[in-house]
Amino acid sequence: MAGPTKAQLNKLADSLVVPPGSKLDLRKRDTDDRLGRSKEEALAALQETKAQLDLLQQRLYAEGKRSVLLVLQAMDAAGKDGTIRSILSGLNPQGVRVASFKAPGGPEVSHDYLWRVHAVCPARGEVGVFNRSHYEDVLVVRVRNLVPQAQWKRRYRHIREFERMLVDEGTSVIKCFLNVSKAEQAQRLQERIDDPEKHWKFRAADLEERKLWDHYHRAYEDAISETSTDDAPWYVVPADHNSTRNLAVAQLLLRTLKALDPKVPPAEPGVEHAKVV
Repeated sequence: MAGPTKAQLNKLADSLVVPPGSKLDLRKRDTDDRLGRSKEEALAALQETKAQLDLLQQRLYAEGKRSVLLVLQAMDAAGKDGTIRSILSGLNPQGVRVASFKAPGGPEVSHDYLWRVHAVCPARGEVGVFNRSHYEDVLVVRVRNLVPQAQWKRRYRHIREFERMLVDEGTSVIKCFLNVSKAEQAQRLQERIDDPEKHWKFRAADLEERKLWDHYHRAYEDAISETSTDDAPWYVVPADHNSTRNLAVAQLLLRTLKALDPKVPPAEPGVEHAKVV
């Protein structure tokens, strides 16, 4: 089966990772970077990557011992939904769990902020994807002044320890910030307004959030810098081009699954001699 080599996957990861202990400056991360591939080349490489993902995800599900959590965070219209749809199509839905996080409500507000997150983490054998995540509790709450500074600042430590626990218990954590430019976001939001088929994606609040672009970028820079660890590193993925974004996230996921190298459980004794009549 054709596909990227280990060296190629490691090179990609090294180019996108936020080294633990470093300070992220999003102004130095090129949102328009195609990572060395044309659109056509990226689309072809994605198909090869997805074929490998399909095989390894089936093995992970059959093995049933470990799990993978892919966290996607981004500014509005960066393409979280499109990334999920692109890279997960074709995988065994029994072994995939996607969770989306909106403003907490109901019983969620009666518990600590990580309660609802832990409840939907992937079980053993699953690939879990978070469309937004526990990071909203150090992003939106900060920008919107929903909790005191002392409260959201101590959550960085909570999150590091929470993710360390997940890793210690057998969940590999991959965190991707889909890095879209302000100009590209404007174009995508306008498309949602102009296309009746996309009206459902648009909220008037999106325009209010856009006014806070710089505030959100500072919040992301701090959150990512504080929580990119050896156990659960952050990757900043250029997102102005859908094909580049989708391939990069798919290959980061593939790199993790290859490192896990899941094995199909052994067959029952004597199965090789069984005959179906």
